[in-house]
Amino acid sequence: MDKKIDNIGKLSGKVLLFGGVYSNLQALQALMALAEKLNIPPKNCICTGDIVGYCAQPEETVQLFKRWGAKSIVGNVEIQLREGATDCGCDFTEGSRCDAFSKLWYPYTQSKLSKSALDFMETFPDHIQFEYADKKVMVVHGSYANVSEFIFKSTPWRTKQDNFSVGNCEVVVAGHCGLPFSHKNEDLLWLNPGVIGMPANDGQTTVWYAVLDEIDGKFQFEQHRLVYDHQLANSLMVKANLPNEYAKTLLTGVWDNTEILPAQERRLQNAPIIL
Repeated sequence: MDKKIDNIGKLSGKVLLFGGVYSNLQALQALMALAEKLNIPPKNCICTGDIVGYCAQPEETVQLFKRWGAKSIVGNVEIQLREGATDCGCDFTEGSRCDAFSKLWYPYTQSKLSKSALDFMETFPDHIQFEYADKKVMVVHGSYANVSEFIFKSTPWRTKQDNFSVGNCEVVVAGHCGLPFSHKNEDLLWLNPGVIGMPANDGQTTVWYAVLDEIDGKFQFEQHRLVYDHQLANSLMVKANLPNEYAKTLLTGVWDNTEILPAQERRLQNAPIIL
């Protein structure tokens, strides 16, 4: 199937990058307030996909995102939902804890979304391209070839390399893995801004985003923590009978398990992230 790629041209001013809203309405509200404070217009706010997911307010989150006017590519969750699939397409190992939990939150999400929300998700492209500070940027979810591919900082560069050539870009902005990081190799940059819907397994209740900036004509970026009302998000998950293990993560900042993580990232569980 041909990919839908949205080339949004040359961007100027600050650009807000984030991923994995995961139906966390409170985190999205906090991010929107931040964008307004930083004077970043919606057209410069870009999500790496998975607007819906683990948390309690999928419909409200999609509708707020739509009203905001920010841009997003499809994550695996959007693809599965708009196709009426019976699973989240996260590529979890069958029988794993993540797989078992997805059998709870995915049907919940599916049951809450209106036709309006699903129609809106149909408009999302597979990838977004843009130019910034003389750099060509490609936004992917997992990778260019596989929306569900987990790519981490420890993932060998050779796995990342193909994305730059096929995307004809110097910068890849990616999501899906849930952890913020950057990996530079000569003039190429792989940037995962992190997700705002769940903590980054670092023992903190804050979540992550990134801001691009052009300083003296040069491409610059910074990754930051975002504070939001995690207690309300937790209580809504509990009330909705969603997996308690995921609800608890909003309060502890630690994942229930590390099944998807490579050994290097697994060793960093509960350790503060310094970028």
